[in-house]
Amino acid sequence: MKVKALTRSRANTERECIGDVRKQFRNLDPKYHPMQRAREYQRAIMGAKLDRMFAAPLFGRNMEHADAVTCSALCHQHLLPLASGCVDGTIKLWDLSTRKEMMVGAGGHSRAITGLTFETNTSTNPLLYSCSDDGCIRAWSMNQQQQNDDDEVEEVKRSALSSSSSSKMSKNSRSMATWKTDAGLKSIDHNWSESQFGTASSDGVCLWSPNRMSPLQTYTRLWESDDTVHFLSFNPAEANLMGVCTMDNGVGLIDARIGTALRKTVLKMRSNVLRFNPMEPLNFIVANEDHQVYLFDLRNLTRPVRIYKGHVNAVMDVRWSPTGKEFVTAGYDNTVRIFTRDHGGRARDIYHTRRMQRVMTVQYTHDNQYVISGSDDGNLRVWKAQASQSAGQRTTREERALRYRQTLIEKHHHLPEIRRIHSDRKVPKRITKQQQQALQKEEKEQKKQSNRIAHSKPGTHSFVSEKSKIVVRKVE
Repeated sequence: MKVKALTRSRANTERECIGDVRKQFRNLDPKYHPMQRAREYQRAIMGAKLDRMFAAPLFGRNMEHADAVTCSALCHQHLLPLASGCVDGTIKLWDLSTRKEMMVGAGGHSRAITGLTFETNTSTNPLLYSCSDDGCIRAWSMNQQQQNDDDEVEEVKRSALSSSSSSKMSKNSRSMATWKTDAGLKSIDHNWSESQFGTASSDGVCLWSPNRMSPLQTYTRLWESDDTVHFLSFNPAEANLMGVCTMDNGVGLIDARIGTALRKTVLKMRSNVLRFNPMEPLNFIVANEDHQVYLFDLRNLTRPVRIYKGHVNAVMDVRWSPTGKEFVTAGYDNTVRIFTRDHGGRARDIYHTRRMQRVMTVQYTHDNQYVISGSDDGNLRVWKAQASQSAGQRTTREERALRYRQTLIEKHHHLPEIRRIHSDRKVPKRITKQQQQALQKEEKEQKKQSNRIAHSKPGTHSFVSEKSKIVVRKVE
């Protein structure tokens, strides 16, 4: 008679130390777990409730300006510096870890700051470029300490380009370069791979070099029109491709290599901002005055890929997350909304406070953890990208439990109870009423269109999708 003894490895059965969790062996056969779906459903409900119970999105709000905040910029090489511009022409550089002022640039501009951007092709001491309605472009240094000899030589070259009235941004700052134009500047952006930056104004689009006082290239009468270009953005992958927004409700593309405009599409209302997706540069998103945000594909500008709704007033700014899967919008309705690119057209979260006024600029931090908003009340606020996320370091068990809850919520998100808990957001009564009015108006338009098709001669009228109504015409 043979007797076979059961043997187990000590590494699989014993703990390495007393603090470790005891390993448990379970039989995963479904017949031994008849209530598994019901148990998961209850845990999903509890996870959705915990998310809403611990939701505290506002993280910090002590960064203040003397007047309304008009624009902001984050450095691509560093996580902490944040630059913000004000209506009174003041520029401030903030340390996001402490939310304290690092530098203050006053007197550099005489009118409102309309654009800020950092150098993207350098890893040490990137310069900050600013433009204003006064027609000036200024370069600011982020360093407060004395630089080495090589940096001093480079600074002498830059200061040689500056005007007689030098601007200061800190106690130890030095003269930076200044460029002047005849028209008020509306936007500025730096090339992702080359030492160039572009500006948009009523005179057209200009491409500048830090080593020259005059533009390298000037694009006027784009698409045979003298209309003002009020926003410009460089493509992250194609260094010479620029996206622009014009005052005639147009959204177009410009190729710097051939020096001509490529394509342009005219929408029903004006677009305020255009941003390329950092992970999928073929797609760009447009913030429009008609309270909506549109996702376009570079290869087809005849209709948007997706429409995002929810705002009850103009969308003033939009920023992609570093992953390219989400984006945040700044609304004239005093709210900040976070959208998921591929999941529906409604915001997954809405941030607002009683004292926050019209939001003019937003930023998504490079660690994908926080959102920064600047509003007309002169305040910069820091929000959590995930409202219920804890601020400190989490243990391995906490991370595992959080991922498990989120997986269950995503698995059962289509069920009514989960949808009600997970998507319920409290907004001011004013916004709720305006949303209901907009919904009623949309339903009336759809009913009118269906009645017109039903009671007309066959072939006279046909159904027109909402995406096809957005674009008025296309200009080559």
